[in-house]
Amino acid sequence: MQDDNGLSARESALVSTRTMDIVVALLFLLASGIVLYDANRLGFNWLEGEGPASGYFPFYVALVMAGASVVNLLRAVFRLEPGGDGIFVSGRAFGRVLAVLAPVILYTALIGGVTLVPVEVASIGGISLGPIEIPRLGIYVASAIFIFAFMLVIGREKLLKAFGVATVTPIALFLMFEKWFLVPLPKGPLEAWLGY
Repeated sequence: MQDDNGLSARESALVSTRTMDIVVALLFLLASGIVLYDANRLGFNWLEGEGPASGYFPFYVALVMAGASVVNLLRAVFRLEPGGDGIFVSGRAFGRVLAVLAPVILYTALIGGVTLVPVEVASIGGISLGPIEIPRLGIYVASAIFIFAFMLVIGREKLLKAFGVATVTPIALFLMFEKWFLVPLPKGPLEAWLGY
C-alpha cells in the first residue's frame, strides 16, 4: 500500500521538500554573500575610459542570485508553494544514493591519493589508527577498479563481462585523451612503470 507521495507503508520520509527548499535557499544566499563581499573588495564600479572593474559582473550576478534566494526562502518558510511540504527523499531512496556516492568518493580519492588524519581510539593506553593513506593510482587504474566493482556489486553483471569492460574502457580513454587529444590526465605508478 502506498500513500499520497508514492511511499510504501514500510518506507519512512527522511527529509521534506520544504526543509530542502529552505536549506538550498540559505546555501545560495551564503554563496551570494561571499561573492558580493569579494566583488566589493575588487570594486564593482564602471571605470571611466576603462570599462567595468573586476568585480562588476560577479557583483550583479550575485545580487540577482541573492534576490532569487530570498524569494525562494520566503516561499518555503511561509509555505507559498503548493505541495511544498511533500517528501523530498525517503530513507530507502537515500540509501540508494549513498550506495552510489560512497564508491564515487573512494574512486576520486584513489585518483590522487589521500592521507586521512589519524583517528584516536579511546581505550586503555590510547591506540592511534593513523594516518590512513589511500594510494594514488591515477585515473585509469582507479577507473578500472571502479567500473569492475560497480558492475559486479550494483549492476550484478557476470565476472568476465565486468573484467572486460573494466579493462577496455580505461585503455580506450587513455588512447583518446593522452594520444589523440593530447590531454594529460592524472597517472599513477602503473603508468610510470610502463613509461607514460
